[in-house]
Amino acid sequence: MSFGRPPTFGMFQVSPPERGSFPLDHYGDCKEAMKEYMKCLKENKNNNGACRHLSKKYLECRMDNDLMERDDMNHLGFADITETKPKEAPKNDSTSRIV
Repeated sequence: MSFGRPPTFGMFQVSPPERGSFPLDHYGDCKEAMKEYMKCLKENKNNNGACRHLSKKYLECRMDNDLMERDDMNHLGFADITETKPKEAPKNDSTSRIV
């Protein structure tokens, strides 16, 4: 009895993923990035759109640690996320103050 699927009798073929393997992070190299992403999802009621910047950070970590093949972020769906650097704190320079 096949319940909607033709009987295969061992003929079922498994196809590999399109982008290759995605090895487990046995040593926790990207654990912090994953935790940040999961926390963001929880805070945003599983709205992954609000956490895309963290998803990008996690994938970059995986690529940096050879846990996945390096690829352009545009190919991974992050073309719209630009690189942002943290703003520097204003310098407290005594020479620039007028007394």
